Amino acid sequence: MEELKITSKDNEKIKLLKKLKQSKYRNEFSRFFVENAVIICDALKAGVFFESLFVTPSFVQKNGDKFKFILEKSQARNYYLIDEKINKSFSDLETPPGICAVYLKREKKIDPNKPVIYLNAINDPGNAGTILRSALAFGLKNIVVDEKCADIYNHKAINAAKDAVFKLNIETDKDMAALSEIKKRMKVFSTRLEESDSVDILRRESVFCLVLGSESHGVSPEIQKISDGFIRIDMSGEIESLNVASAAAILFYEIYMQKNGN
Repeated sequence: MEELKITSKDNEKIKLLKKLKQSKYRNEFSRFFVENAVIICDALKAGVFFESLFVTPSFVQKNGDKFKFILEKSQARNYYLIDEKINKSFSDLETPPGICAVYLKREKKIDPNKPVIYLNAINDPGNAGTILRSALAFGLKNIVVDEKCADIYNHKAINAAKDAVFKLNIETDKDMAALSEIKKRMKVFSTRLEESDSVDILRRESVFCLVLGSESHGVSPEIQKISDGFIRIDMSGEIESLNVASAAAILFYEIYMQKNGN
């Protein structure tokens, strides 16, 4: 792999990285970047290759083994060597790690024969990313994200999701169009506290769509209207509700145990 040096913040590739900090440009260019060597390495292990790579001399010096693995595993023809000032000019992080990989956004269609997790207006990117990571951990690989949800390619979401963003089937939805199609193939269950059943109700369903709502307002009234049932987590009563990412992890575990005969 050839080393190419970039010495100016006004370089076109650096300008693109600055734009990719914003969701609208990530959508416009269908690209996002990752500033985490572990995630980059895990993606390569899963056969997901970056489009371009930027590193600082200090990163190379401190992370020789990781950098060697990245170079050997990657199919890229070159990488860009930048200094710390240029790195800081586009980084999302207060202390940039010295590595940045750019990826093409690739939506994967959901598998209609498997359960679906639908994220409705989850507005915290850290929560959204954590939900993706938990979904992968418990074998729930179909994810649909609506237009009101935080951008899952936000750096906070990426750092919380780890490499899950590369391994899940992720579709985006607008005006409930995808959800309407999903409902034709399976029942839709929404999470809510009142007038709801325990997660055991899902034992009767071979496939289903589970909707998780926003942290402050829960599942939208529009989605509740088309839901076939409602799911809750039984708790001690000492606290009113759980963080949506925590609730998701519990529900995903329960679903995993049900599907595996426990």
